[in-house]
Amino acid sequence: MARPKVLVFQHVPYEPLGSLDPLLKGAGFRIRYVNFGREPEFRPTLDGYEALIVLGGPMNSDQIDSYPNLITEVEIIREAVDRDMSVLGICLGAQLLAKALGGQVSRNRVREIGWYDVEMTEAGLSDPVLSTFAPKQEVFQWHEDGMTLPPGAELLARSPASPVQAFRFREHVYGFQFHLETNRPLIDRWLSVPAHQETLQQEKGNVDPAAISQQANTSVGPLEQLSYETFSRWIDRFEIGPRKQRLPSR
Repeated sequence: MARPKVLVFQHVPYEPLGSLDPLLKGAGFRIRYVNFGREPEFRPTLDGYEALIVLGGPMNSDQIDSYPNLITEVEIIREAVDRDMSVLGICLGAQLLAKALGGQVSRNRVREIGWYDVEMTEAGLSDPVLSTFAPKQEVFQWHEDGMTLPPGAELLARSPASPVQAFRFREHVYGFQFHLETNRPLIDRWLSVPAHQETLQQEKGNVDPAAISQQANTSVGPLEQLSYETFSRWIDRFEIGPRKQRLPSR
């Protein structure tokens, strides 16, 4: 039997799957990246894929003149939802997912960059994927925009700056504003990559890169464990897949 495939939309090279990559590969999935930074006009097909993952990026979801692929992505996300595929949107990906489902995206009052707590809703605490989270859970953030809850979606987590931090639509569609996929190498890279320096300079006095890096010494370990537990649950919810084959008693 051919291994099931996952389609991944990537916007910049420094925002990959992170901790999701080894979990998907370990579960037997084949991963295909679509790099819209290199091929902005490309329109992939969903045929043959079991899931769609849309990653983050420094652009805003309404910058369609500079990034025409954002229109394509929203259309394909909508198609994936209509096909009842498993869909996961992370940061920008969550915002594009919200737009595809009828929500809105706009600039927040403040940027969230670094380590922040999200507050889980009752639905979040009982969600089959995000119930790994504590009622107040520290996660890593890097965003300036926020989104409204799409019609028909379930709010799973929020924060003072972002009323929608996580949501679920139907059974298999999730949007995470936070970066659960990150790890120490990614955090160090984001703090040093040239594309982020203007933002960090603008946030001088509000965001301290040295403090973020220092806190990673104690916060990355729990985040990576949370990532493993949470994404493992997401993968286990695939209705077909090699994990189910390896664990027939499940």
